[in-house]
Amino acid sequence: MKRRIISALLLLAGLVAGREAAAQHTLGFTAGYGMANGRFQPQQETKALWGMYSGGLSWRYYGQQRIVGGFGIDLEFLQQGFSFATNASFVDDPAEYVYYRRKVNSLVLPIVWQPHVYLLRRHVRVYLEAAATFSYNFSSTYENEAARENGYPDWKGDYEFKLPRDNRWGYGLAGGGGVAFLIRRFELNFRVRYYFGYSDIVRNRNRYADNANDGVENPFYATPLRSPLDNLTISVGLGYRFNKEGFESWKPRPKRSKNQEVFKYGL
Repeated sequence: MKRRIISALLLLAGLVAGREAAAQHTLGFTAGYGMANGRFQPQQETKALWGMYSGGLSWRYYGQQRIVGGFGIDLEFLQQGFSFATNASFVDDPAEYVYYRRKVNSLVLPIVWQPHVYLLRRHVRVYLEAAATFSYNFSSTYENEAARENGYPDWKGDYEFKLPRDNRWGYGLAGGGGVAFLIRRFELNFRVRYYFGYSDIVRNRNRYADNANDGVENPFYATPLRSPLDNLTISVGLGYRFNKEGFESWKPRPKRSKNQEVFKYGL
């Protein structure tokens, strides 16, 4: 995973170095709010967690390419998480479910391709996004409603990552879209993005495979075969353009006349 991130950064540096000094760059920040959930196999009775925050830095490069759009990298703080009913197999009424919740604080590195079109004399930019994401989970907290009802004092707190059981590194895909308003050299941006996880938050082949129940902190009675995490975020951002001319899209070269070709080669 580290090698992939380093390779991506080196590729980015090479692309930037090969462009002109007046290349169309933006640097900005974003702040967002959204929802998190997990996808488990075997399937669990899950509930989405709202109130997840995100924020970070965003860099984009826009060139005069035939496929109109931009390329960039984000560095984000993203709250991920999941919630599932621990007593779903014992009760029939969903109103009686008690839930275990985990919030995971992550650093995420999306590598983004952003095709776009301009409107209103290039004062509005409408875009789509596709990204590959790499993440590192640096901390986590938990809440266990069943433990609270049974009187355990440690029914919530900091979750202890254990290397044989928990994944700190993750990867996935993301997609979305948004609209940006270009005001002189600033870009006010509104975006919706969905993060689709491919890696598992809990390892599925280790010494916990037969019994992963660690009591209050981790109530899994058997390690899930799959446990990727998803996020939906709604963000607002502000970017600064480094070129005076503004954004430009690809334009075809004018065709040369036969007289110009004769003059060029001296024929």
